[in-house]
Amino acid sequence: MSLYSKRGVSAQKEEVHAAVQKLDQGLFPHAFCKIYPDYLGGDDNYINVMHADGAGTKSILAYLYWKETGDISVWKGIAQDAIVMNLDDLLCVGIYDNIVFNSTIDRNKHLIPGEVLQAIINGSQELFDTLKSFGVNIHYLGGETADVGDVVRSVAVNGTMTCRWPKDKIITNEKIKANDVIVGFASFGQANYETTYNSGLGSNGLTSARHDVLSKFYANSFKESYDTNLPDEVVYIGKHRLTDKTSAGTTIGNLLLSPTRTYAPVLKQLLEQHFDKIHGLIHCSGGGQTKCMKYLPGNFKIIKDNLFSPPEIFNIIQQNSGSSNKEMYEVFNMGCRLEIYCDAENAQVMIDAAQSFGIAAQIIGRVEADTQKELLIQIGSERIVYS
Repeated sequence: MSLYSKRGVSAQKEEVHAAVQKLDQGLFPHAFCKIYPDYLGGDDNYINVMHADGAGTKSILAYLYWKETGDISVWKGIAQDAIVMNLDDLLCVGIYDNIVFNSTIDRNKHLIPGEVLQAIINGSQELFDTLKSFGVNIHYLGGETADVGDVVRSVAVNGTMTCRWPKDKIITNEKIKANDVIVGFASFGQANYETTYNSGLGSNGLTSARHDVLSKFYANSFKESYDTNLPDEVVYIGKHRLTDKTSAGTTIGNLLLSPTRTYAPVLKQLLEQHFDKIHGLIHCSGGGQTKCMKYLPGNFKIIKDNLFSPPEIFNIIQQNSGSSNKEMYEVFNMGCRLEIYCDAENAQVMIDAAQSFGIAAQIIGRVEADTQKELLIQIGSERIVYS
């Protein structure tokens, strides 16, 4: 059993998928988000999407960092995480404008004061203001802030996005086909709309990242930061404090808490100017590099043999945990968090668009016909197969 499973978390969310398997799968079951008829407007030429997600256990890292350093600005990044984990999923079905956002913040009032709530809410609005300057308009309509100390140990930051969108401008992934290439956008570096270096970690796999990298100091000092029913051998088993310096001159805390990058500015440009060239879009969130298998419209073999070299944060996690490459690539994005499926002759258009925003991009793999769904990841001489 993997460390991830021992901590009560599933990279593939098997139990969640089993619980919802009888629900309506929407108009396009291979699309990255569920797409429904236009219940809001009653127009067959439009669709509705409602999507819910959040920062996950990354908010616990923010709590630890804030308690240890007193730096309340860390909560602004958590606000961005909760928004981007919704927004970039919507981007993957072609939606990039006129979106409604509603936040949900559950807190333990004894541990999370009003100033933290203000930092999260104000941070949300700041991100919306930045995105508006790129033509991505998200309307912040408030939400629910609940004091539920009996339910949450510290704080949970989540949100919901809703949009009504033209049906003929939706990416359904049904156009993915054999001989498509996969253009990957890096999750790390510094896009020209980001103010600091982005570690690329995003908001998935943070239960593993937190416990694998951080030391027992946090188990002893902040018991509210973890499930005390977990066996001791999986709780904060790393070597580091959040304030430890890394070889690149930043800190462990800065790498772990780097806000999730949004690809909204570049995808808005591509969806407006090159919509017909895009066959599919995959956000490598929960499930890491295996996420693509869930949305394939048929039996295909996905070969990823030219992924980015993983940035520093993933090497730190693996060195502390001893996890295999197979587990790492199933839990984390490993430096590549967006995939565009297209014809080979259109790949350079996607790459150029990303690079114009300061985002590294390259062809990371391809699609082949097969008798079943299979993913092959090539890391040097190592072949990792998922099926």
